[in-house]
Amino acid sequence: MQNSTHTIKYLLDYVRQSLADLYPAREAQAICHLLFENILGVAPATLYILLENAVDAAHEQRIRDAAAQLRQGRPIQQVLGRAEFCGLTFLVNEHVLIPRPETEELVEWALRSADARAALRVLDVGTGSGCIAVALAGKLPRAAVDAWDVSEDALSVARKNAALNGVQVHFEKRDILCEATKSGAQRYDLVVSNPPYVCESEKRQMHRNVLRYEPHVALFVDDKNPLIFYSAIAELAQKALRENGEAFVEVNEKLGQEVADVFTRHGFLSVELRRDVNGKPRMIRAKR
Repeated sequence: MQNSTHTIKYLLDYVRQSLADLYPAREAQAICHLLFENILGVAPATLYILLENAVDAAHEQRIRDAAAQLRQGRPIQQVLGRAEFCGLTFLVNEHVLIPRPETEELVEWALRSADARAALRVLDVGTGSGCIAVALAGKLPRAAVDAWDVSEDALSVARKNAALNGVQVHFEKRDILCEATKSGAQRYDLVVSNPPYVCESEKRQMHRNVLRYEPHVALFVDDKNPLIFYSAIAELAQKALRENGEAFVEVNEKLGQEVADVFTRHGFLSVELRRDVNGKPRMIRAKR
C-alpha cells in the first residue's frame, strides 16, 4: 500500500489542532488516542514510540475524514461507530445515546444486589443501545432479560449489540408511559432504567455534540413534568416486581431526592439515593 508523506506525529498534531477550540486539552488527547488506536491499531502506550513512522495513504485519509467529523462536533464514538461499556463493545449511531460511565455504575450496583446463580427475570426500560440489558445478560447467565424502547431505530441497534456480545435479550417496542397503567402479574426480580431526565431548560448548558448528534427523545423532559418517566417506572415496578424485587434508576443530579420521593409515594419499602464516583447523587435503588 502506498505510503503518505506524513508521519504519525504530523497527523496527531493535525487532529489535536482540529480539536483545540472544541475540547479541553485532556479530552482532546483522549479522543486522539481513541482515534489512532481504532484506525491504526496502535495503543496509546505504543503510539509515542512510533511517532516518526509514516502512515499509508488510506489510513491517513480515514484520520482526516474522522477529524473533519470531529470538527463538526460529532462525538468520537459515533465517528468510530462504537463505544465501550462495562468491558463490552457496543455499536452506536445517532439513534441511541452513547453509553456513559455513570450508567456503568448503575449496572454494577444492580449486579451487586443480584444473585448471578439465580434464574432471575430482568427488565430494562428505555434500552437505547441495549447497553444495560446486554451487560446484565452477560453477567447474569441464568437471567431472562427483557428490554423495551419506544424507538424502533434504537431497538435495531440494541438487537445488533446483543448479537455482537453473544447474549440473549428479548427486545420489544413499548412505551413506558403507556405500559405503566396496565395491570399485569408480578414477574420481574429487577427493573433497571436510564430514562430521559434532562430538563429542556438545561439544554443551553450542554455540549453541542450532544445536542446535535444524540437523540433528544432519549435525553429531554419538559420542565413542567421532569419526573414523568420515574412516576411511570415506579408505577410499573410496583406491579411487576416480585416481593423483595428491586428497581434501579439513573437520575438527574438536581432531582435525586425528588425521584426518591416518587418511589416512596409508590409504596417501596426501602429507597436509597447513591452518589457516583464524582460525588453527585446520580442513582436510586428502590426495594419492593
